[in-house]
Amino acid sequence: MRHHRNSENVNAGSMADIAFLLLIFFLVTTTISTDAGINRNLPAFCPTNDCATLTADNNVLRIVLNNSKDILMNNKLDPLNAINQQVSNFVNNNGDNSCSYCSGEQLLTASDNPQKAIISLEHNRQTSYELFIQVQNSISKAITDLREVYSQNNFRKSLSDLSSTEIEEVRKAYPLIILEVETN
Repeated sequence: MRHHRNSENVNAGSMADIAFLLLIFFLVTTTISTDAGINRNLPAFCPTNDCATLTADNNVLRIVLNNSKDILMNNKLDPLNAINQQVSNFVNNNGDNSCSYCSGEQLLTASDNPQKAIISLEHNRQTSYELFIQVQNSISKAITDLREVYSQNNFRKSLSDLSSTEIEEVRKAYPLIILEVETN
């Protein structure tokens, strides 16, 4: 006499329910990182082709980044930690002696005043994203530090405590003008 064994079956209906619940749990509890961008205002639209203005060479601080992670500021090799001070000195120079709140050395090789100071950031496609962001952050920090000093001197308040009209005045005193150029 032959005994036939019935194979044991597992009810798979509850397995699908458990898998679905696990999927929902991980979707709800997992945080998805988002890319952080750079907060910049685009220049105003220029309806004609003659919007470019000539700028004196001393009013442009050239920062060049390459794929070897080298940083050249005005054709001189500098480390990353020097950018903050160089940008601050360049913008706050007061070369034409028209800035009453500037405390610069009035060098002929740096900007005439903060409103004319332009930072040209040149990079190529092989420049690392990390270096580009670090340089952008250093430039922003230098301008923010100058704005903080201006805020303390003129309003006796921190930059974060200013009203919107006071913030506009601070931004006009120390504008952030960055010209980004991609080279081949």
